[in-house]
Amino acid sequence: MPTQQLDYFASLVAEDERLPLTEAAIAVAQHAYPDLDVQGVLDHIDQMAEKLKTRITPETSAIQRLQILKHYFYTELGFGPNPNDFYAPENSYLHQIIDNRRGIPISLAILMMELGNQIGLKIRGVSFPNHFMMRISLQQGEIIMDPLTGASLSKNELQEMLDPYLDAKGYRGELSLPLNIFLRASSPREILSRFLKNLKMIYSEHERWERLLGVQERLVILLPDSLEEIRDRGLIFAQLEYLRPALADMQRYLRESPEAEDATEIRDHIATLEGQTKLH
Repeated sequence: MPTQQLDYFASLVAEDERLPLTEAAIAVAQHAYPDLDVQGVLDHIDQMAEKLKTRITPETSAIQRLQILKHYFYTELGFGPNPNDFYAPENSYLHQIIDNRRGIPISLAILMMELGNQIGLKIRGVSFPNHFMMRISLQQGEIIMDPLTGASLSKNELQEMLDPYLDAKGYRGELSLPLNIFLRASSPREILSRFLKNLKMIYSEHERWERLLGVQERLVILLPDSLEEIRDRGLIFAQLEYLRPALADMQRYLRESPEAEDATEIRDHIATLEGQTKLH
């Protein structure tokens, strides 16, 4: 694991106030593309923004700016979903998305937010269950927009999308949660966490342990107080037979969370690993 790239990522996400979401999201891909030129990708996005800026004057209203952005992004550049392979990891890597014009909601939203912010629009990400959204503040009110298509969604449409999630979680009847709770703007750290967890899920399902470790290392850096992420890194280390770092992570997890639901399971893992280290 190139420590230089992890140090760079750590420097980007060190402070909430100045976390550069777009740069950090591009930098995530360095675990899979070690030679990636992050600044080159940022320059490419800036070139797109420069084209947009030529179509805007100080008199262009926010709603007109949004229409110009949507036309440019979805119609001219042709950004959208990848229906043939929605869960391909490439749909999460911004440099690939810029080349292929195909992404998932959160990756397309990060690009849209960057372009929008460069032309004076206040676009924020919303960690809506099962489908990342964008929230745009206009004089006329707040718009919730689908990053896959640019469509604005009504409260009824959003509620319909939310209901299966509420049913699955048992948030019904007296426990029912209002829609607005799910429409609040997310911080850059929250967005990056969801972005990384998408990749984590993809690589976990395909058991691509080296790739998964690169993602997990960044999750531990991004969420240093999350013992679950430290535990998961330990489990990935174990899969790769990196026994000492695996033990260190799992022992720390138990030390700081001795009453965890999976404590017995993790103790069993540790016992197995300790047996293996004696054999080595």
